[in-house]
Parts: sequence; C-alpha cells; structure tokens
Amino acid sequence: MTLPRTEQLTADTALDRMDGPAALSRMIDVQVAAVESLRPVTGELEAAARLVASALAGGGRLVYAAAGSSGLMALADAAELPGTFGIASERILLRMAGGVPVDGTMPGDTEDDTEAGRAVVAELRADDVLIVLSASGTTPFPTAIAEGAKARGTRIVAIACNPGTPLLAAADVAICVETPPEALAGSTRMGAGTAQKAALNLISTRAGILLGHVHDGMMVNLVADNAKLRARAMHIVASVTGVSDDAAAHALDRAGGAVKRACLIASGAAPEAAQALLDAHHQHLRPSLGALIAQQDA
Repeated sequence: MTLPRTEQLTADTALDRMDGPAALSRMIDVQVAAVESLRPVTGELEAAARLVASALAGGGRLVYAAAGSSGLMALADAAELPGTFGIASERILLRMAGGVPVDGTMPGDTEDDTEAGRAVVAELRADDVLIVLSASGTTPFPTAIAEGAKARGTRIVAIACNPGTPLLAAADVAICVETPPEALAGSTRMGAGTAQKAALNLISTRAGILLGHVHDGMMVNLVADNAKLRARAMHIVASVTGVSDDAAAHALDRAGGAVKRACLIASGAAPEAAQALLDAHHQHLRPSLGALIAQQDA
C-alpha cells in the first residue's frame, strides 16, 4: 500500500542513529523544505487572502476549523489578529475538535467526531469565510464542517498536505501544500505543522494589507494595550508623519490610541476630519494622507 506523503519516511531519517547536531540539522532541513513548499501555491494563498479580506470588510466573520496540531496552528494565527490588525475578536471564531486544550491533554479521538463538526456548521453564515485545515486532508471533524458549509453558502478555504483529498475537494480555494515526508514519520506537528502555520500567517497578513491595516510594512491598526505596543504605536506615527515622539504621543492621545487617525492628526487633520478621511477611503491610510495633503495644498 502506498502511504500518503504525510505518513511516509523521508530519506536519511534514522534520527535515533545520528548524533545530536546531525539529527537536529536533519530536522531543520525538513522544516525548511516544508516552508519552501508554499512557493508553488502563492496564487491560492492570494485568493484565500482576498476571500478573508472581503468577509471582514463586510459583515462576515473569519472561522477556523481543525483538529489536533492543525487546530493549534489555527489558534496561534487567530489569537494574534485582534492585536495585530485591530480586528474585533467577535469577528474571529476558532472551532477545534474537543475544544482548545488548557493543559497538555489533547485527546486524539475528538478528530473523528463528525457530529461535533455538523454542530459547527449550524453556526456558519453565508457572509463568513471558513478556513479548514488538516495535514492529511482526510480528518473527519474539519471535513464534515467543510462539506456542510457549502450548503450554507459559506466560502471555504482548505489547507492540506496531500493532494486529491476530501477536504480539498470541498473548498472554494484549495491549498495543497505538498510538504516532504517528515523527519519523524507521521509527526505532522513538525514540517506539515510549520507549513500550515506559515500558510495561515501569510493569508492573514496579506488580508490585513488588503484591508488597509499595513502601511510601509508597519501595523497601523494595532491595538496598543501594553507599554511595548504603546511605544510601537508612537514610533509608527512618528515614522509615517516625520513628527517628534512627543508630537506623535500627543496625536495618539487625541485619536484615542488609533494609529491611523493619529497619523492624520499629526499631519494636520482635526480628529473628526481624520476619521472622515479614513471612512471615505475604506480605512486605507495612504490615500487618506494623500487627500489630506491635497486639501492643505488647495
């Protein structure tokens, strides 16, 4: 029987026969190769990001569904989006088989629970976008969700590491990340997990760019809820506008901590006018700044 790639042994994989540095180097090689496997699917990643951005720009939600280590990768991405891009937490849902673990216990049998998957389907709306993950592409829990989501009109992004699998077949955007066999056969928390996390990071970051939350490589819609992030917000405003740190901090105070508004305020707009400019330009800072400069030059 031919095993799927995620279950196969990679060449030179006798890790237990290698000394420590050699074994670690071999594992690193497989991890790097796994990330490189994302390059052939950049078109699909872009299509997925556009679906996510479209849902979040409207009234929809971003819903992640997965089991096991794939679920942990989804959790890592989902939990960062409110702080990084200022996306309201109620617009992001994570549905992990068996629930999110609060300790080291993650029962394996929950990934087979199709009934729980069908319960998730009942939560979905037509304006949502669903990202389902499974390294194998055959895990019952996310597959049941993907198959049921179509009937509700929910757009589906599927990420799997084996081609021709049920999860990919159910998707509007199917992303087959053909990672190499694992250094530890079948341990998809390693190479496949790394590739899935990278794929999610790429999709969500590109979606953030499309939503206007990135300006010159900076997070202009971050939520500055600790000292480090308040300092970062001040630095962003100063970098974008060329004002002093003190002036940037004052603009942030006038903007209620909102970085985009603060950039416009630091550039000469009143707080109400700053918000009006952003609303007129779909929350994108660059055209808002351009419009402000044109007003000032008129």
